[in-house]
Amino acid sequence: MSFVIDYNCITPLGKDLNSTMQAVEQGKTAVKEHDHMHLGTYYAARFDSTSDLLSLLIEAGKPIMDRFAPSDRDLLLLSTTKGEIQHLDQGVEQVYLYKLADQLASYFGFQNSPLVISNACVSGIQALATAKRLVDGGMYERVYVLAGDLVTDFVLSGFASFQAMASAPCRPYDKERTGVNLGEAAAAVLVGMSPSEIEILGEASINDANHISGPSRTGEGLYRSIQLAIEESKIDSSALDYISAHGTATIYNDEMESIALGRSGLLDVPVNSWKGYFGHTLGTAGLLEAILSFESAKRGVIYPSLGFSEQGTSHAMNIPKQIQAKAITYFMKTASGFGGSNTAVVFRHVH
Repeated sequence: MSFVIDYNCITPLGKDLNSTMQAVEQGKTAVKEHDHMHLGTYYAARFDSTSDLLSLLIEAGKPIMDRFAPSDRDLLLLSTTKGEIQHLDQGVEQVYLYKLADQLASYFGFQNSPLVISNACVSGIQALATAKRLVDGGMYERVYVLAGDLVTDFVLSGFASFQAMASAPCRPYDKERTGVNLGEAAAAVLVGMSPSEIEILGEASINDANHISGPSRTGEGLYRSIQLAIEESKIDSSALDYISAHGTATIYNDEMESIALGRSGLLDVPVNSWKGYFGHTLGTAGLLEAILSFESAKRGVIYPSLGFSEQGTSHAMNIPKQIQAKAITYFMKTASGFGGSNTAVVFRHVH
């Protein structure tokens, strides 16, 4: 069995987990209007100062490392989509993801070579699923998962070319949604065998191979990920109390999710998206949003999806518009990404 032993995050809403959650409690958003000399006005959740990804990852992970010093039976696992791609013009080696992972492992004193998970927007939650597999398989005693991404010119130009960026704060699942807001964040989670309040029960990742950027119109990959994750968890789908979904606020992603949840018989389960608070933080999203879900479970609260007002998908979901008190025992985090990637992970909150 695998448990979430410790976690932390750094976001534009807070320098650590506690300050971030205080801002969430107050319904604040980090999404603001920004200007780009070539792309014009765009909306994103960015740190106020010029950010260095390596420093952010160290800052996110250090409180955990201080409390649980790595041993020779532990592993560092890095999740990121683009790493330090902004340094591409300074030389190719600067942007190799394994170089960033090596720097982090060296800084924190890991004895084992680190691993990197870079699978589009499911990277963060897939890294957590991978950590579970490695611990359950007895390969490592503990796995330290670090995740981070920045809104660079490379990322901005890519999403702009897809015409996927909203011209206003994003509105996940809403009838008037027009696209995604990007975001920056760093997150850290420690997974191990020591029992804690959050147990990782089951996980699955299915690629629907539909399109390089567009999701399956039938939600096949996400649907099958959900089914397999629940099956491994050995619970009935009716036991789920809450779902932290992907909810990018793009037309096709949100529609696909509603179809997958409908096929899974989960439309009555409370669902939210965190993108209205933090934007889409890419390789950090799955891990950051899992952390926020851990806090939801511990606090017995489901937070609203900022920007949501009116149902805008073919399958109406149970999306709270205000903070909702609810005892949460079993909950699930899902994510989907470019290339047809999908991941679902089921957790149990031990009251």
